[in-house]
Amino acid sequence: MTESRSAVVVEDDPDIRQLLVTVLEQAGFTVSETASGAAGIAKAREMQPDLVTLDLSLPDIDGIEVCRELRAFTDAYVVIITARGEEVDRLIGLEVGADDYLTKPFSPRELRARVAAMFRRPRAKKANPAAEGAEAAMRFGELEVDTESREVHVAGEPLELTKLEFDLLATLLSNPRRVWPRDVLLEQVWQTDWLGDGHVVDVHMANLRRKLGDSAQNGRYIRTVRGVGYRLGPG
Repeated sequence: MTESRSAVVVEDDPDIRQLLVTVLEQAGFTVSETASGAAGIAKAREMQPDLVTLDLSLPDIDGIEVCRELRAFTDAYVVIITARGEEVDRLIGLEVGADDYLTKPFSPRELRARVAAMFRRPRAKKANPAAEGAEAAMRFGELEVDTESREVHVAGEPLELTKLEFDLLATLLSNPRRVWPRDVLLEQVWQTDWLGDGHVVDVHMANLRRKLGDSAQNGRYIRTVRGVGYRLGPG
């Protein structure tokens, strides 16, 4: 990483905190560290960092709430670091605006690779690469997506999506008849194929479906193609 970037590490375990600081400094970040959620929020307000690593189990404020508060004032990339491997924790973390998660124990190499992959993605307010050249407003049944304003409406009602959820939906709509394999979605939306077996796609897609009122069994807008990926539903 050649350009100057800053990061805030929010982690109450001193050993893990030092590991995170060391790895990020080696990657070229200027790093500030905190051991509590309140201090992390304050530090992020002060620094306006490019990246925040956030432990879920903090001594004062739960990491989920910290992430929710961060999203009120910063567009920094947020990586949740957690010893709690339950899927519900990952789903909630991603739903409130985290970009990725790592489960303890993790390797420094994995952290570096995930951070590098995130910074290869265009950030908010930039159009999804898959939708470039397409019409700004796309419709599918009662679903309307405007790629210029990044607004989504269902039956005329506004729908709040995270950046990744919006980019996934815009990608599906850019070619409504196509089946999108998970690895292709990783390349299009995350601009990487490094993130493993595509589970991160499934997590974000589950959040998107829930907001659309879909389910795996009743895909009004998004259908699962077993063993392959996703496509738009009947419309």
